[in-house]
Amino acid sequence: MSLKTAPPRGATSPPQPPEGPRRPRNPHRRAWQGWAYASPTAALVLVFFVVPIVLVFVMAGSDWTLLGGNQGGNLPENFTAVLDHRMFWPAVTFTLKYTAIATVLLIGLGLGLAFLVQESTRWRAFLRTAFLLPTALGLASASLLFYALYSPQVGPITPLLERLGLTDGPVSVLGTADGALWSTVLLIVWRYAGFYMLLLLVGLQGIPGDVYEAARLDGAGTRQVFLHITLPLLKPSLALSTIMCVTGSLLAFDQFYILTKGGPDGSTMTLVQLVYNLAFESKRDIGMAAALSVIVLFALVIINVVQLRMMRRNPDE
Repeated sequence: MSLKTAPPRGATSPPQPPEGPRRPRNPHRRAWQGWAYASPTAALVLVFFVVPIVLVFVMAGSDWTLLGGNQGGNLPENFTAVLDHRMFWPAVTFTLKYTAIATVLLIGLGLGLAFLVQESTRWRAFLRTAFLLPTALGLASASLLFYALYSPQVGPITPLLERLGLTDGPVSVLGTADGALWSTVLLIVWRYAGFYMLLLLVGLQGIPGDVYEAARLDGAGTRQVFLHITLPLLKPSLALSTIMCVTGSLLAFDQFYILTKGGPDGSTMTLVQLVYNLAFESKRDIGMAAALSVIVLFALVIINVVQLRMMRRNPDE
């Protein structure tokens, strides 16, 4: 019987024969795995996004009523009827006015709050939490809360003004066009300012501190640093915030439906609320409502494309 001795210490082991080529993985199997992972999301997008959009375009070209269903093709008449509707252009004007006011206030206040909570102070964590806390409340719930605050019967505004001697009776904050507009703007600013603060704060924290130090060494002042360093480097965050704010304002519905119902006298009627009224209240005409939805969709696409081109840093980007 032969005994195998271990190789002497320090001796190298004999070279091993090279391994053969690895067997390539089946590309079809990897493709099927990818489809399996993506199929749930694709199904959700198909059911809740693609199919409704296709159905809206079909309804926009049909004589489709709420109770009678599809009565046949009615393609040009739906769009002409929407453009000739007495509330269409007032709704367009008010929606654009509300969008401009809300965008300026939310972006400006959000940027100011982002600068405030960016500094390292003992109150930074508390302020961030306090400003962001209203975003945890749903928009419908916040609208009901403000509706109770504005109510002449149960709200605190009328008793406060009576104690101050400024009024002798109930005060209807939502009873005038300007009051209804600015009361709703106050709700939106309270609800969303913290959200835009968070978006812009992320952009501010992404700016390298070396850039500010180099600017200060070159003698740049606070105004020059803000205009020539902070704003240019903050453009991506500003672009995202502006697009989200404009899109959300153009599609405003919940707050106006709960607070004003489009009143007084249709002065706070938004385009989305007009879509709801055409479909379920005044006309009950699904075809006209779908035609207006298509108009709003194309307007949003055009506005967002223009915003993206304007917010780019250079034409070649």
